[in-house]
Amino acid sequence: MDGTVPPVAPGPARPPRLWTVEEANARLEELGDLLPQLKGWVVRLGEVHAEVGRLSEFWGRDVDAPDHADHDLKVRLDAEWKNLTRRLEESVAGLRAEGIEVKQIESGLVDFYGLVDGEVVFLCWRRGEPAVEYYHTLDGGFRGRRPLPTRGRSATARAARSGA
Repeated sequence: MDGTVPPVAPGPARPPRLWTVEEANARLEELGDLLPQLKGWVVRLGEVHAEVGRLSEFWGRDVDAPDHADHDLKVRLDAEWKNLTRRLEESVAGLRAEGIEVKQIESGLVDFYGLVDGEVVFLCWRRGEPAVEYYHTLDGGFRGRRPLPTRGRSATARAARSGA
């Protein structure tokens, strides 16, 4: 599990919502709390996957037999896998429904649908940054991100950039 959000069916032709920089910045504290939780679930999913793999490699299909010594462990791991997967998918889908795209859980990379100079773009933020200060085209990705135009930046982002 590398922390990359699994691909899903293409989103709607029109984003569910367009965020202003100020609105996106207002969500950062909540996202700053949620992203480590998502990362923890991804890490645990990796551990569960590895343990199920070890059991299956060692015992083969026998581990699924109800009278097998490790059957209960396998059942608990399978249930934990399903629960973690459901929670992760629901959390990411909830954000996506709001127009927030979790691009990379490991680094906390998040995009908000927004407008810059009349163009629908992603307002780009990564956990640890003080505010949303960058954007990129919908197909441009993190490497193509550019600083927000000064007139589009919030007072919070300007103050964070200037060190105030």
